[in-house]
Amino acid sequence: MAVSNEIKKAKEHILKKSEEPESSITIKGYDFNSKFDFDSFLKSYKNTGFQATNLARAVEIIKKMRKDKAHIFLGFSSNIVSSGLRETIRYLAEHKLVDVIVTTAGGIEEDFIKCLGDFKLGSFSASGAELRDKGINRIGNIFAPNSRYVKFEKFMIQFLEKHKTETMIPSKLIKMLGEEINNKESIYYWCAKNSIPVFCPAIMDGSLGDMIYFFKSSNPQFKIEITEDAWNLNNETLGKNKTGIIILGGGVVKHAICNANL
Repeated sequence: MAVSNEIKKAKEHILKKSEEPESSITIKGYDFNSKFDFDSFLKSYKNTGFQATNLARAVEIIKKMRKDKAHIFLGFSSNIVSSGLRETIRYLAEHKLVDVIVTTAGGIEEDFIKCLGDFKLGSFSASGAELRDKGINRIGNIFAPNSRYVKFEKFMIQFLEKHKTETMIPSKLIKMLGEEINNKESIYYWCAKNSIPVFCPAIMDGSLGDMIYFFKSSNPQFKIEITEDAWNLNNETLGKNKTGIIILGGGVVKHAICNANL
């Protein structure tokens, strides 16, 4: 009898009477039997659950940013530019859909590198030692041959030689590089053309930083001054009725944007 009562209690505990959730949204995916409509398909994400719902919420938030004429900050890490999402970022800059960009050194240099030579699809499981012997760098499952970096180094050295007596701020350097590359496939070509400021708080963290280091070894008068950019980035938020933040990736990019919007 005692065992039977314990089982009954366990059953009641497991099958506890439920309350109805407060949400009025029923989980339901897109009906592909109907005529396909892309807008309806995207809207169905909201009811799909998991990360699809978060994507739909993000779309709604961005629509509100644009409706409210918010000053939009876009931040992204370098892997966005390594991949085919670079073209999405370029589209946003080309059509003035964001007001400020903040990224990493890789997010700058790889845009220019791709103007000089393409990246190739590889494999996540490729041997690092074998790729090293072939002079190929791996970014996830994307291959970037050393020859691309050699072309970028030549481009950078020619640029730096023209400005070796100047004191640069990173945003000015990026704008001038965008003008110098003069390539409509470049994110920063369009940023320069459309006066979208680009901030890179960690400009020395990448191949670009290595090139600046070696250049400065023989040109000690060349300087990069970062405090003015910190001042400029923070000032981007002043006097704005509303700001919007889109951040792809974390770290220094997220911190810089969030700090400016405090």
